[in-house]
Amino acid sequence: MRIVSWNVNSLKPRRDRFFRFLKTWNPDVVCLQETKSMVEDLPQEAIESAGWHLSAVGQKTYNGVALVSKLPIEVVSEGIDDFEDPQARFIMGVTGGIRIASAYVPNGKEVGSDKHEYKLKWLSALRAHLDKHEDPNADLAILGDWNCAPRDSDAKNIEKWRDSVLCHQSVRDAIQNVRKFGFTDPHEKLDPDGGVFTWWDYRSLGFPKNDGLRIDHALLSESLAKRVQTVQVDRDERKAHADLDIGKPSDHAPLVVDLDD
Repeated sequence: MRIVSWNVNSLKPRRDRFFRFLKTWNPDVVCLQETKSMVEDLPQEAIESAGWHLSAVGQKTYNGVALVSKLPIEVVSEGIDDFEDPQARFIMGVTGGIRIASAYVPNGKEVGSDKHEYKLKWLSALRAHLDKHEDPNADLAILGDWNCAPRDSDAKNIEKWRDSVLCHQSVRDAIQNVRKFGFTDPHEKLDPDGGVFTWWDYRSLGFPKNDGLRIDHALLSESLAKRVQTVQVDRDERKAHADLDIGKPSDHAPLVVDLDD
C-alpha cells in the first residue's frame, strides 16, 4: 500500500502535475494540503473519471485539505473537535482498511505572535481530538505539512532556522505531544542522520542550493509503522521541468510511504 503526503500549494495551477504524479507513482491514497480551493471548485469530475475518489474540506484562497483514494472514502472528521476554527486544515477518513488523515498545521508566522500561539493551540486540540476519538492500537495515520523540522538535522542550515516557528522548541514539543498518542515517524528510523528535505523556499535559490527543511511527515500507529518498507521524497516533482507543459512546481515535494500488505 502506497500512501502520500503532498502540500500542492494550490491545486489549480498544479493540476497537470497532480495527474502526472498519480500516473507516475500510482499511489493508493494521497493526502493533499493547501488545495486553496472551495470543494466545489476542485477537479472532482476529472479525478473520478481517472478512477479515484475524492473527499475534501475547502476554503477559498487559503488552506484546504483533501484525501484522494483508489477506494471509496468514509469521512469521519472534517476538522478538530472542540476547536472553533474557520480554517480548513484537517480531514480524516477510512479507506483501504486504514484510518488516514490529511493535516495542514498552521505556519505560526513569528515566535511570540498570535499566530504562533494559534499553532500551539491547534496542535494541543489535535491531541485532545485523538484522545477523544481515536485508538492508538488501530491502523491509523496522519500525513501532512506539520510546518516543523523536528530535528536539527532536518534543516540544511539549522542556525538560520533555529529560532523560527519552523524549528522552535515550543513547536517541536507540541508535535512530540501529538506523537505520544502512539505515533512513529518512519522517516526518522530509516534516515537517522537527517539531511533529506521536503520543502525549499522559492526565494534565494532554495532548491538549487538544497537549502531545505523536512516539514512534511507521516505519523503512523505502531501497527502501520511495522509495515513500512520505504519512505521516499519525490525531489523530481519539485523541479521546474521547463521542457514539459505542466506548470510550476509546488515549494513542497511529495512524501511517499510504502507499506506491505
